[in-house]
Amino acid sequence: MAKRADRRRREIDGSRASNEPDTGTDLESPTKPSIPGNASERPQAAGPKTRTKKTVKQPKSRSASLVELAVIVVVALGLALGIQQWIVKPYRIPSGSMEPTLKIGQRVIASRIYFGGPHVGEITVFHPPEDAGEQQCGAAPHFVKPGGAACDETYPRPDNSIQYIKRIVAGPGDEIYIKDGHAYLREPGKRTFVREHDPYIKSCGESPTCSFTTPIKIPPGHWFMMGDNRGGSDDSRYWGPVPRSWIIGHAIVTYWPPDRIGFL
Repeated sequence: MAKRADRRRREIDGSRASNEPDTGTDLESPTKPSIPGNASERPQAAGPKTRTKKTVKQPKSRSASLVELAVIVVVALGLALGIQQWIVKPYRIPSGSMEPTLKIGQRVIASRIYFGGPHVGEITVFHPPEDAGEQQCGAAPHFVKPGGAACDETYPRPDNSIQYIKRIVAGPGDEIYIKDGHAYLREPGKRTFVREHDPYIKSCGESPTCSFTTPIKIPPGHWFMMGDNRGGSDDSRYWGPVPRSWIIGHAIVTYWPPDRIGFL
């Protein structure tokens, strides 16, 4: 009986031991991947891609396009008119009075901007006095005679419908006379008359209009104009010096015809 009891005790002890945790050393098991504790750091399952909605540009209506075109045209015309009014303006040469420098039909651009004001030697665009074509001199209109004095007084009203283009040969306070088509100038404070340097003029020939040998004095604020074709120009010799307020601008470049393109 004692032997049976002892064997029964050993079987019970062995059963308990098999249920206790194993404290022995075993083969190293593969390390399990760690799962981050923060849910935001956990990899998210890939879901379906979200498509970006594209905005389709609607075509402009016909009326909107016409309005836009009209605005562009108006702005362009405004800029063109503004440039011609305040900056530069093109001109066509209508006569041979400035030959050989400028020929009939040649085109030039005149600048309305002056740095220091008009000066002797430049080619200028201006309004002539009324009835300049009649060669009337002064407020009490009269004709001047070649061989004597050129006109020294201008008719008081300009003809704003016409533009002339000539060369300035004398300015305010200068004294001037013309001989054989050449201008002789005595500046204020000078003792002698000096002939202009004029390689640009056309020979005056035998025309009686080539000489006005009695000196005249240019009034303040006025400019004496002559064409380079001294024998074929209607200019200040007949209708007098031009006030500064009648001057439109000075020619700076010629752009037509192509073989004459250049600065003046």
